[in-house]
Amino acid sequence: MSKKELQPKSPNSNLPLINLNAAGIDIGADRHWVSVPVDRDKDFVRSFGCFTADLYAMADWLKSCRIETVAMESTGVYWIPVFQILESRGFDVKLVNAHYVKTVPGRKTDVLDCQWLQQLHTYGLLAGSFRPDDLSLCPP
Repeated sequence: MSKKELQPKSPNSNLPLINLNAAGIDIGADRHWVSVPVDRDKDFVRSFGCFTADLYAMADWLKSCRIETVAMESTGVYWIPVFQILESRGFDVKLVNAHYVKTVPGRKTDVLDCQWLQQLHTYGLLAGSFRPDDLSLCPP
């Protein structure tokens, strides 16, 4: 990952900040890239593996960075364990439609994608996809 890739974009002063404690996650098949606000950690973009221990380490890091809400995008089923673990740890998790986020040209890497998600979520510009409650999936 290059230094240029990790440079945060300057905030748009015309938009109000809605979610100050927001993170963005680009979900992958073998790695998840996570971005938090630049003032929360010296490594404000990190990657985590996909095993359960890695997902709990991600949740611990997000807690240590004082994150309350997370936006993630995924085109497959890889989001499910991430969503479940983060939700069980008390995060407000939004699964966003990748089609709506990918329409902006110029972002070609997972690092830039997670930073873009974090920035959009900070400004309150992302809506989560409908996801039924776990209890409604299991009839009595």
